[in-house]
This record gives sequence, structure tokens and C-alpha cells, in this order.
Amino acid sequence: MSNYYSIGQLSKLSDCKVTTIRWYEDKGLLPPAGRTEGNQRRYTDKHLTTLRFIRHARALGFDLAAIEKLKQLNGCCYGDHVEADKIAQHHLTDVRDKIQRLQALETELVTMIEGCHYEESHQCRILEVLADHGQCEGDHRG
Repeated sequence: MSNYYSIGQLSKLSDCKVTTIRWYEDKGLLPPAGRTEGNQRRYTDKHLTTLRFIRHARALGFDLAAIEKLKQLNGCCYGDHVEADKIAQHHLTDVRDKIQRLQALETELVTMIEGCHYEESHQCRILEVLADHGQCEGDHRG
């Protein structure tokens, strides 16, 4: 027999804000909850499992479209692991690209900060570089 939860109980069990649960439900990521005679939402263990799946995927940085597809695949047959792998591989590529951009940004910021000798001069290298993108060592626009 399935347990039934109010939205507040589901929020506590899933560590997810009530407004976020409603938003996921409105977006179709979380199936609509049943309603009591008093029109209060009642969620089941399946809702809790789905919400935990969504939260874990979000924590790993998957976008909502990927989560929706992965959620659909989660309930399907064995052969769909290929599609799940494609989605995860695409996300991994995006993550690696972001890491590269962040490392370039880190290098640029370190260079700016190390080049700023405000104690010795009235000029600030940080402000100079920010005012003139041409003084940057790399392209970090994104």
C-alpha cells in the first residue's frame, strides 16, 4: 500500500521547497497529485521517488529537458540505456567545456590581480583591464 503525503511532508522528505514541488508539477516533471475532498494535494511514494530523481539530476547539473527525457527513460525498457548514455555524454561535454572556460577565467583573474600594485601606483590594473577587453590575455567571453 502506498503512503500519502501532504505537500509539506513531501517537501521535508525530499528536501525540496514547496514552491519548487508546485513548479515541477506545473512544468509536468512531477505528475499531478491527487486531491482530498478539501482540495489539498496528496502525493504518493511514486511522487517522492520521482522528486528525488529530479533533485539528483538537477544536482548533477542536467537541464530540465534532459531530466524529462531521462525520467521517461527511467520507466522504459532495457534498450533505452543507449539514449540515457547519449544524454549523459552530451552533458559531460558541456561540463568539460564550462570547466575549460572557468579555468581560463581563473587564469585571467589571477593575472589581473597579480598585476595590480595599488600600493606603488595610483593606477589599478584590474580597472584598466576591465575597461579595455583588449588587454586581456585570453578570450573568456561566453
